[in-house]
Amino acid sequence: MELTRLFTPITINKQLELKNRIIMAPLHHLYTPDGHATDRFNAYYWRRAEGGAGLIMVGGAKFDDYGGSHQMISLRSDEFIPGYKKFTDGMHERGAKVGVQLYHAGRYTHPEAIGGKTPLAPSQVFSTFSKAMPEEITKEQIQEVIANWAAGTVRAREAGFDLVEIVGSAGYLITQFLSPLTNQRTDEYGGSWENRTRFARELVAALRKAVGPDYPLGMRIAGNDFVPGSNTNENSVEFCKVMETAGINLFNVTGGWHESRVPQITGDLPRGGYAYLMAAIKDAVKVPVAASNRINDPILAERILALEEADLISLGRPLIADPDWPKKAQAGKANEIRRCMACNQGCLAKTFFGKPIECLVNGEAGREYEMEDVPLTPAQNILVVGAGPAGCEFAIAASERGHKVTIWEKAGSIGGQLQMVAVPPGKSEFFSLIDYYDTMLKKHKVTVVLDKEATARDVAAAGYDIVVTATGMIPNTIPLDNPHGIPVLSAYDVLQQEVVAGKNVVVVGGGTVGCEVAQYLAHEGSISPDQLYFLLEHKAETVDKVLNMLNTTRRQLAIVDIAKIGAGFEPGTGWPVIQDLKRLNVGMHSFSQINKITADAVEITVTDKKTGESKDLSLPCDTIVLSVGAKPNNALYNALAEMDVTVFNLGDSDKVGKVLDAVRDADALALKV
Repeated sequence: MELTRLFTPITINKQLELKNRIIMAPLHHLYTPDGHATDRFNAYYWRRAEGGAGLIMVGGAKFDDYGGSHQMISLRSDEFIPGYKKFTDGMHERGAKVGVQLYHAGRYTHPEAIGGKTPLAPSQVFSTFSKAMPEEITKEQIQEVIANWAAGTVRAREAGFDLVEIVGSAGYLITQFLSPLTNQRTDEYGGSWENRTRFARELVAALRKAVGPDYPLGMRIAGNDFVPGSNTNENSVEFCKVMETAGINLFNVTGGWHESRVPQITGDLPRGGYAYLMAAIKDAVKVPVAASNRINDPILAERILALEEADLISLGRPLIADPDWPKKAQAGKANEIRRCMACNQGCLAKTFFGKPIECLVNGEAGREYEMEDVPLTPAQNILVVGAGPAGCEFAIAASERGHKVTIWEKAGSIGGQLQMVAVPPGKSEFFSLIDYYDTMLKKHKVTVVLDKEATARDVAAAGYDIVVTATGMIPNTIPLDNPHGIPVLSAYDVLQQEVVAGKNVVVVGGGTVGCEVAQYLAHEGSISPDQLYFLLEHKAETVDKVLNMLNTTRRQLAIVDIAKIGAGFEPGTGWPVIQDLKRLNVGMHSFSQINKITADAVEITVTDKKTGESKDLSLPCDTIVLSVGAKPNNALYNALAEMDVTVFNLGDSDKVGKVLDAVRDADALALKV
């Protein structure tokens, strides 16, 4: 498809000319441990500049001692200018314009990130995100923040940045002044709408005075706070009108706050699910508006532009996953795009531990500086056993480096565990990873032999120079005293849709897979998206009845575990699943012990870890689903290791883990062999 709109130039504030409508959104990468530009930071972003985006935003960047952590990029003083000037020169040499987001988190600032100081905010309202009670900022401190913000903007311009973006989204400082939930002041900065917008108006005025009328200023905006009692999309529209008058030249619109209980960036949000927020703002202002959140498909991006829901498309995580997204889209090779899975495991989750981000589908992300000068090794004839993510990733990476690669896969299709991972609600993006592997295996002429069971004798006799085993894992089982023969299924068989569970299901094991299989089973017993749309479109039932159908399931489900249910999720990724299980009334019994299985029930004892008290429950049951972990399927590797075969082990067959680990290990091995 020809993407004429996506690759049409656009000008911001009459002087900043962008070659296309693609912006890379600012993200916290933690590649700058002391605030200075590093080789890792430079190589990462220079690689994305080479990928073809029109404007690449970096940040957030701290500009004072209260708004952000030491691990963020910094424009706190002039000492940072030379390093970032070298960085921006490199971006310009590679054909991209580059902007920086100046960031102040207010009450969202973690005290430990600012040396134990108390965060500053409009009012003393506890933050469930930072787990901190902020100090109410004084009028003098407000002026100090504004002055520091303006000074940071001047430094950004001197460092060669083409645009400065003010963070006014996600529940950060500007949003805190704007929201009646977090602004309880009685002075001229609180109360009325005019007063609650005063801080932002004074801030933009100060920045305009500092850099003049021609330098482009953007603002990242929350299109809807998605917090009860806070600002709605209608309020956001009015705020953008105020900010346009104040001097903002570009609005980059995202979703809600970190404290919102509405998913913002996980796969639970449909692709382009917040385009309506941007559309309302675009209809109200004259300056360009960028659309954000879950846009990983070029055709969707073109459609948003065609419907005039936005003027630009803001891609954050999609350009972590594939820096060449713009080039591939422009060349008509959208099927070669390595799409973001919206899993947040390598990006968001890592930052919760203060670790640099990685990417589940891109093992090179953040390691570009390590891989620039790795020499090619002599071409080898390589056999890969297993076409799951580890096997496919290695095969593609190795073939790109000149090796001749063959895959033997015992199943009738590629993908391995991805075929299961993609089934639960919100995880369908993983099917696109299978499609990507299929496309790239064909492009790089990897020979794929399906329905091929590999034995050690056959592999050894085939005479390959190198063998890589990526044979996956074997689900664990546990002994159950089940005298009446209630069917016992594996979670993996359920998710691979090889069996159908009954109406009353007990899931044994509350890790990631256990929770997701319970969610899948609950959705199976509820109204489908197509049914929902049909009934509402035709007004076949009342809205209340349809909503009741949406929030109930025919299945009676319970999860039991000796440990805490949901503990296996990466931080920031599991709460939508747990919230959904609660919505559908799935019983979750942490710290429970199975006592007895009768003809129609599982009897358990649940212990309250806080009080030590226990209670007995009887859970109706006609199907038991086991989700109790897995072990490496390493028999083939072990057999080959004892023979005269050069063999490496990858993925779950080496150590049961996550797709992210398999992909990174596969890319690393491809560099080595």
